[in-house]
Amino acid sequence: MPDRKQHPIEPWRLRETELDLDNLAQAESLFALSNGHIGLRGNLDEGEPYAIPGTYLNSFYEKRPLPYAEAGYGYPESGQTLVDVTNGKLIRLLVDDSPFDIRYGELHSHERSLDFRSGILQRDADWTSPGGKRIRVRSRRLVSLTQRAVAAIEYVVEAVDRPARFVVQSELVANETQPPLSDDPRVASVLEQPLEPVSHDASPKSCILIHRTKRSEQLMAAGMTHQVEAPDRARVDIDIREDWARTTVICDLQPGESLRVVKLLAYGWSSLRSETAIGDQVAAALASAEFCGWEGLVELQQEYLDDFWDAADVEVQGHAELQQAVRFALFHVLQAGARAERRAIPSKGLTGAGYDGHTFWDTEGFVLPVLIHTVPDAAADALKWRHSILELAKDRAAVLGLRGAAFPWRTIRGQECSGYWPAGTAAFHINADIAEAVSRYHAATGDEQFLVDYGLELLVETARLWMSLGHHDRHGRWHLPGVTGPDEYSAVADDNVFTNLMAAKNLKAAAEVAVRHPAKARSLGVDAEEEAAWRDAAAAVHIPYDEELKVHPQSDGFTGYAEWDFEAARGKYPLMLHAPYFELYRKQVVKQADLTLAMYWCGDAFTPEQKARNFDYYERLTVRDSSLSACVQAVMAAEVGHLDLAYDYAYEAALIDLHNLHHNTRDGLHMASLAGAWTALVAGFGGLRDREGCICFNPALPAGLTGLAFSIRWHGVRLRVDIQPDEVTYAVHDGPDASLTLNHAGEEITVKAGEPVTRALTKREPLLPRPTQPPGREPMSALGNNRTE
Repeated sequence: MPDRKQHPIEPWRLRETELDLDNLAQAESLFALSNGHIGLRGNLDEGEPYAIPGTYLNSFYEKRPLPYAEAGYGYPESGQTLVDVTNGKLIRLLVDDSPFDIRYGELHSHERSLDFRSGILQRDADWTSPGGKRIRVRSRRLVSLTQRAVAAIEYVVEAVDRPARFVVQSELVANETQPPLSDDPRVASVLEQPLEPVSHDASPKSCILIHRTKRSEQLMAAGMTHQVEAPDRARVDIDIREDWARTTVICDLQPGESLRVVKLLAYGWSSLRSETAIGDQVAAALASAEFCGWEGLVELQQEYLDDFWDAADVEVQGHAELQQAVRFALFHVLQAGARAERRAIPSKGLTGAGYDGHTFWDTEGFVLPVLIHTVPDAAADALKWRHSILELAKDRAAVLGLRGAAFPWRTIRGQECSGYWPAGTAAFHINADIAEAVSRYHAATGDEQFLVDYGLELLVETARLWMSLGHHDRHGRWHLPGVTGPDEYSAVADDNVFTNLMAAKNLKAAAEVAVRHPAKARSLGVDAEEEAAWRDAAAAVHIPYDEELKVHPQSDGFTGYAEWDFEAARGKYPLMLHAPYFELYRKQVVKQADLTLAMYWCGDAFTPEQKARNFDYYERLTVRDSSLSACVQAVMAAEVGHLDLAYDYAYEAALIDLHNLHHNTRDGLHMASLAGAWTALVAGFGGLRDREGCICFNPALPAGLTGLAFSIRWHGVRLRVDIQPDEVTYAVHDGPDASLTLNHAGEEITVKAGEPVTRALTKREPLLPRPTQPPGREPMSALGNNRTE
């Protein structure tokens, strides 16, 4: 847990008051900047010391071999790994002949601050060189949310007590030395010097380096230009080589005088376009950035974020740390998807190379629900990316002997990169997760053209996969045998409840949309017979139920497995590192919320009593060895009346990276859990649900919160929901004619601009006592960690 003094609790920023060299890697992830296209880890300007240098371009990767002890039919032959591209963050400083390095001389103070409202990372350092010259350095860094290819740094250095000569070396550097990211020598060889020089060019004002990956043969270009302000004469030199470019600024400063250097950066890449086209694209982006200047870029960034927060902010009353954490989470989720523009949203965003930079079901399952209600255009782009890889998914299905599309479990550019069969290929639920995201997006936006152009085809091809995977038994029930649900500790199981229910939703949605758009459906080869088959399978889907225990088995036979010895496992988590998978597969132990997620996403399939009993049963088995679990448990804990437990889970989801709860924040932030912090509050305590195209709420607050307010978008209207302990107020704010019809606790309400509607809350009582968790796996206490300073 971070030191209170080092990370003060503030509502709109994350501030680091001291530089902790032992936790550089975590800080580099926390202070990362991105716009979904460019990602800059929060490395120090001067480049050293560092833990993991990182500059990333979305979907820019290198191929690498996948290691198998024993390969099998259908196993992917190569993987994809996110590449650390040309670093433009570097600004080295010499004070007379002493390099500015915080490990030498005397560091009087050092502070970094990430402002969620401005999108700017600021750094302030007060340092005396070994030669006795005291200086102050202030840098401000942004990755533009309005100019997709642009990042910028304002670097100001001031002489404090004695005159000195200052030399600023601003650089572009390709093929930086990386710490070892894998013990596999084949992987290491791929990541060592991954970029081959193609060309380099310098003008009197700018430099551009162009490189190509060796195996994936993707081209990328990085460029920089500078604006220099000095009190007197300053000399500016440019030098450029294959793998680096440098602009050197030299000037003399008297005490109180400062040198200001604005560094403008541009990045671009393509697997199709020519070297000339990529170079010209980056040159144009630099020219545009120069036209705006630093002040213009800051102003545009502020306008973008003002609009975002107006429709996305979550106000937490009564827990200052949770307030800071949820805004931190929302800011990073925005950064991950804002300008991804038909490319994948990786599970770590662009904050680190964890999971090789791959995209999983996290995107559709956890990140897109947030973007759908806050930045719907970004959500649409993410789904359009799925559509763009549809042919690859159809090819993958054909390899597996199936119809339709089999979307990859993990990927960067659309090819399957998972070499682990049970939790990879067998986790076909990713198809239904994508289909669900399509339905959610359409329900929230009413974007019918999206359905025609993209959504229907995604629904059709995912539905076709289910029909080739499932079958009717002799009693007419429809089964899905041999699949892996969200819980990866129960692999290749029969009739996983989550998968079966989600497949049925997928099939029904495909049939409904096909009827609504018959011409498009016929162009995809869908006929009335296929539509009827989808409806029949959905209606006959088998949902296992244990009559004796009065709970739903997670999959067929699960409640008959031997119980896991949780006491013996105390302190040995995650279990996958301490027990063979064979043991996990045949015992009652749950890695992450599975049946609980089914109750959240498919709530109409369960009665309130079933939800209460199921939640109670699976709480005792779920060890949360996945960052995807706490937010789901928060939502269902709130629904079944355990508001205090939901509060704890919401706190854990929000603080996962700020507290480094999974001990791997160094590799990048957990985007799904950060998005889950929003879900825990908005869907948990706000009770947000989408039922048959209607937006529904059923709010309730835990004792630890004095109020909760949030805003969401629905069909172009911004709705604000303000929850107090005894009442809730709904208001819209999109012009005088704006109105929205919603459902509050079963009552239909129409809210008009200027006419907020208030309703009393009904006290929510649980049907069962608060459940226990496996020993040592209780969630963090939100009340016990209610930091307010």
